[in-house]
Amino acid sequence: MRAVGFWKALPISNPESLVDAEVPVPTPGPHDLLVRVEAVSVNPADVKSRSGSDPKGFRILGYDAAGVVTAVGDAVTLFAVGDEVYYSGQIDRPGSNAQFQAVNENIVGHKPASFDFAEAAALPVATLTAWEILFDHFGLTEHSTGTLLMVGAAGGVGSMVLQLARARTRLTVVGTAGRGDSKRWATEMGAHHVVDRHDLVASVHAVAPDGVEYLVSPFSKGNIDAYAELIRPLGHIAATDEPEGLDLLPLKPKSVTWHWELIFTRPILLPDDTYQHELLEETAKLVDAGRVRSVATTRLGPLDARTMRDAHARVESSAAIGKVVVTAT
Repeated sequence: MRAVGFWKALPISNPESLVDAEVPVPTPGPHDLLVRVEAVSVNPADVKSRSGSDPKGFRILGYDAAGVVTAVGDAVTLFAVGDEVYYSGQIDRPGSNAQFQAVNENIVGHKPASFDFAEAAALPVATLTAWEILFDHFGLTEHSTGTLLMVGAAGGVGSMVLQLARARTRLTVVGTAGRGDSKRWATEMGAHHVVDRHDLVASVHAVAPDGVEYLVSPFSKGNIDAYAELIRPLGHIAATDEPEGLDLLPLKPKSVTWHWELIFTRPILLPDDTYQHELLEETAKLVDAGRVRSVATTRLGPLDARTMRDAHARVESSAAIGKVVVTAT
């Protein structure tokens, strides 16, 4: 089968940073689905993996995907051949940037019926991240009130945090953005207020004078002092990044709870857990009920090295709104 991957960590401007290759079609394990990949989306995790260090051999990247089940393992119970699915994959197995991918059924959901493959492929990583932050780490419910601050509201995770918070809680939702188009997008995604990320403390206090109970941080470096001013006593912060040497002591006087969020924890350390399957199934219901929309904003194709280099460059720019999606053809 055709696949896109890399042998060596290189700048995305280098033609060898992502290359085409012919590799064997994976053989599904007992709990695996073999999926014909119809669309993928590119995440910061892809960029970080590609640019971080040299892999051991040829590495196929890609987490978000949507496609069709073409074969199932002997122990599969949740899916059948022909099912249309979407999922986020995992970091310790070959990725979705290929014609076929083997993936554990426990982290796969049935694709929303009202979405095409590209729309569905934009959802899993952002949705699982947002869901685990809001409803697991923060423990929010449909009765929860207070104020939530989403830093970087126009990105993929930000877009889903805004939508899920509006769909499944009673929170006041505040997002940060820098450009006019980013602010408009965040408003469309459900933010009650969109404030200037360049003057974080003053702009948030203008709409939430007493601060916020919940804060989601994809950009923690250099922002901890600002967070310490904005978060209310006994508040909660969840981070999706991992800046080296991060000093959290400014948060201690308010007894703030700091949560780390990594959606790959369950697939790697709790492989028998079906929780992410259940979350994707519930998300599909929200989509088909018109309560959640796709965060796909840019469509590229076909799924080859040249297109994927373009997609990675767009994500690396940190200026992308929503998600960049690449279709198989």
